[in-house]
Amino acid sequence: MEDRFPAPIYDETVLAVNFEDAKRYFLESLLEIHSAHTLMLCRQGIIPRDEAQLCLRALGGLDREALATASREGCCEDLFFHVEQCLEQECGADITGKMHTARSRNDIDITMYRMVIRREILKFIEAAVGTAEVLLQWAEDNVHTLIPAYTHTQPAQPTTLAHYLMAAVEFLERDVQRLRALFDRVNRSPLGACAITTTGFPIDRRYTAQLLGFEGVQSNSYGAIAAVDYITEAAGVVAVAMINLGRLVQDMLLWCSDEFGFLRLSDAYVQVSSIMPQKRNPVALEHTRILASKGLGQAQAVLTCAHNTPFGDIVDSEDDLQPLVFSMFADALRAVRLFAGVISAATVCKERLRGRVFERPLTVTELADTLVRDEGISFRLAHQLVSEAVAEVAADYAHRRMIAALKRLAPKAVQRRLKISHRDCMKALDPVHFVEVRTIEGGPAPDQIIAAIARARAASKSNQAWLKRKRQALQNYSKRIEQAGAALCSGTAPA
Repeated sequence: MEDRFPAPIYDETVLAVNFEDAKRYFLESLLEIHSAHTLMLCRQGIIPRDEAQLCLRALGGLDREALATASREGCCEDLFFHVEQCLEQECGADITGKMHTARSRNDIDITMYRMVIRREILKFIEAAVGTAEVLLQWAEDNVHTLIPAYTHTQPAQPTTLAHYLMAAVEFLERDVQRLRALFDRVNRSPLGACAITTTGFPIDRRYTAQLLGFEGVQSNSYGAIAAVDYITEAAGVVAVAMINLGRLVQDMLLWCSDEFGFLRLSDAYVQVSSIMPQKRNPVALEHTRILASKGLGQAQAVLTCAHNTPFGDIVDSEDDLQPLVFSMFADALRAVRLFAGVISAATVCKERLRGRVFERPLTVTELADTLVRDEGISFRLAHQLVSEAVAEVAADYAHRRMIAALKRLAPKAVQRRLKISHRDCMKALDPVHFVEVRTIEGGPAPDQIIAAIARARAASKSNQAWLKRKRQALQNYSKRIEQAGAALCSGTAPA
């Protein structure tokens, strides 16, 4: 048996796979790190200007397409060494080797990971903000659309579609706030931590952080290399978002069923059965549901993979973990974008919803409240009386039958006849009245919903402005590297 690295099975199952993943996800970030670090070494007087110039020119002359399609050769353990070998061909092993002064693959790799994940976070934020905008428009169009609200899967009280949708808008806003906080914590540079304890060379970590578009450094060098919570927090945030979305999608699928009939999807998002011509299968929502579940599953897998790893060098573990992080973001993004597309083209069956509200005793809480106000009895007694009336009317519900049963049962329950008029009872049982009197903050009354929509619009505008600033920052940092490199190579940069 040949005792030489790498063993063929290790090459096949680990090194070759990780090499392909690194090319796909990290190549550009790796080259940017090389440039930024070289600029810093020269700026700090750690390597001479002429040698830094050679390194930067060699970096600029690399064939990106050839690197992206290269196959892993046995002499190169990973993409880092493959790129280093290509640079050696341009400016020699001695000069190229000086680029690696005061750094390690540990801090290089974690820096690459953070550089790529921060972009995934921004893409997810953009999708979540866009989905909230779709729901906001839907809410604006349905401020007065009555729907039955459910608890314990049973019809409970009347509300409006806008009230329901604004609850979803609020959880999307919380998702965005979690993602924004995540971005701020991810966008910190570990570069300069080296293997784990920094270096004796006088490097400038904040300069490389600035060149690479970071908003600061991950300060403690041990934690910069060992801590994995920037990934596990990402998994946690994505998991929460997918659970939120999945619960909403589950409702929408029920609403599309013939038994409910509250929602009709556009023909663009349904498929016909291969055997049953009448079918309108809501496949787009079904795909949304499975994508959300898949994103959640991958988030759980990320947490499981990171669990119980030693608090030390995490890079080797992350070689296999990072692709899972990216697939988690990719499927979560697909789910959110697909949901927004489906809902933006859906039609609300308003009359069907209104009928379901009026045909059931969903407003009897307000009738009990009215008895408390007008008859001066306790809510517990009012609740008992109304409950008995509902039971007597049973499935043959109608407002008039409900009022008749209430007045017939009252003398036994209250020990007197009710003073409340038939008109006031009818008003209490009116679903429109039920909604309109719920003017407490967060309630379904139109004024409350309109105010909530305005607040959500303002929050969305703020999120969009934040997103624009962060995107611009990430678009601009590569120009700073190019400009600093050009200045150094032309001799105009300060020594």
